[in-house]
Amino acid sequence: MPAQRLFLDAGGRLPISPRTADALRAGLADGWADPRRLTTESRRARALVDGARGAIAEVLGVHHDNVHLTSSVPLGFERVIGGIYAARRGRTRIGVSAIERDLVLEAASFVSSGAVDTFEVDAEGHVDLDAVRAGASHPDTALVAVQHANHEIGTLQRLDEVAEITTTAAVPLVVDATASIGHVSAPEHWDALIADPADWGAPAGIGVVALRPRTRWLPHWPESSDPWAPGALSVPLALAAAVALQERMENLEAEARRQHDLVDRLRAGMARTVGVHLVGDAVERLPHLVTAAFLYLDGEPLVSRLDREGIAVGSGSACGKAAFEPSHVLAAMGALTHGNLRIGLHPGVTDQDVDRFLAVLPRVVEHVRDSMSA
Repeated sequence: MPAQRLFLDAGGRLPISPRTADALRAGLADGWADPRRLTTESRRARALVDGARGAIAEVLGVHHDNVHLTSSVPLGFERVIGGIYAARRGRTRIGVSAIERDLVLEAASFVSSGAVDTFEVDAEGHVDLDAVRAGASHPDTALVAVQHANHEIGTLQRLDEVAEITTTAAVPLVVDATASIGHVSAPEHWDALIADPADWGAPAGIGVVALRPRTRWLPHWPESSDPWAPGALSVPLALAAAVALQERMENLEAEARRQHDLVDRLRAGMARTVGVHLVGDAVERLPHLVTAAFLYLDGEPLVSRLDREGIAVGSGSACGKAAFEPSHVLAAMGALTHGNLRIGLHPGVTDQDVDRFLAVLPRVVEHVRDSMSA
């Protein structure tokens, strides 16, 4: 009998739990009406949306009025960055860390063309605080964007220090928390925050934006009844997102410790393979992500060969426009941009699954090396 499929590519998308699937079905049954209207059916749908916003706001540590649900994560980034930039009239520069996800870099470049300051990072992926200080103190800086944790290597940024710098400079801090909410506690210090429910186990197709009451923004798009979800918001997806997050939070600390231990085993086991370099901070990191670069190998054949063995992993850029696009994150850190494997754990991954991967990996690496030298 073929081995059961093993999914180790849960960075950004997780398997949907039965409880979340039930919430999605409940949302389809009770939340099909337009929540903007006044009928009984619409009020029922609106109550589901309000409840979802409240549940997510509680996790983020803000009032539910400060949480907005968007019709997509990219839309959330575009409207947060564009709206804050528009409100900072006369300030034309944006500061970003070099390892922000493509969505942030592209939005910054679009609204502030030719005036984006990039903050370098060290070999473990931590942003250079002196560079942040220089960028934030520039009189033309409209905002600074620094992620909570990196979506490829798992490194947690030192946001307390970053926020101290931006607060002193009176510059809004935009935090990408799309890789961290649902895996670790939410960051405390930010002016605007974006989160991705798909990363904590909800169906894709909805985003979360949180704004502090003090954060000024101006719409730079056509007026609509809901600037964060023009057209319509999916009530079933909103309900599923809230339930999935509640489920993750119920066991957050214990699951984080368990996944930390599994990743420690993965890092130790992979380090024993010849020609492997582990990427990212080994301590200040997300509990479920690990990336390794394989010297003189390409990522695509590694992923394909492991997939034939029944094991799904990631490689290349985690948010590039094409599969196996070289990672700008690894390039910024001075690491190999080709031949990398990215592993993302989810709550269903067991010790036995880790044993299976570590047992298969040396044989796969040897096969790929032989095929590339043939």
